[in-house]
Amino acid sequence: MGLWHVYYADWQMECCGTPFALGDEVSWPLLLSDADDVLGGGWHDQLTEIAGPVRDLPGDLGAVRVVADGTGLTVALHGHPVDVLAEEELGGVRPGDRYRSTGLLTVETHGDPELPETRGWVRAIQILGQQFAETPPGSGTREPVPAQRSLRSARACPKWFPDAAAGVIVALDVPDTDSRLSSAIREARGIPADRAGSETTGLPPADLAALLETLSTTAMP
Repeated sequence: MGLWHVYYADWQMECCGTPFALGDEVSWPLLLSDADDVLGGGWHDQLTEIAGPVRDLPGDLGAVRVVADGTGLTVALHGHPVDVLAEEELGGVRPGDRYRSTGLLTVETHGDPELPETRGWVRAIQILGQQFAETPPGSGTREPVPAQRSLRSARACPKWFPDAAAGVIVALDVPDTDSRLSSAIREARGIPADRAGSETTGLPPADLAALLETLSTTAMP
């Protein structure tokens, strides 16, 4: 299994989400989002690199463009069917292309129902605190301050979030995949790099959650 950092935004959960807890099996539609477009950017250890072939998944409401990572994870590149998007929104990425990008894996419950869902198990949950500021000063408009955020471990994701929180960062354990996060756990535990899938063997859930939280930190000021 491969472990992946996933951002579940507060408004996504409050609108259409189902709360979950450590150890739960979940199935979520995942987007590879431009990290600079999420809460102003400034992300750190939560970023994910995806590399693999691009294809279109057909559906009743139109095709959805996805990338199949070489380690087994498939994620959507857009939240709407290809035939309703302008060419610039597709970024010139076409079926058959080899695609490599680093972004933020995000849960998208407001896309089309045809977005591919990823099944996995929740291994760690961190409440994401986010600072906001008036931009410009005195305007009454609050915008997220890039990189001004914090993470706090939790045993469950709430349905409703306080103003100071912007969602959760989840470590999602996905069958038949591998990831840089899994590789980092193998390194931290002294497990050979080529033994994919063995990084969590014999590790109690609480110890795994604690280790994962050390590998999901916020950037230094």
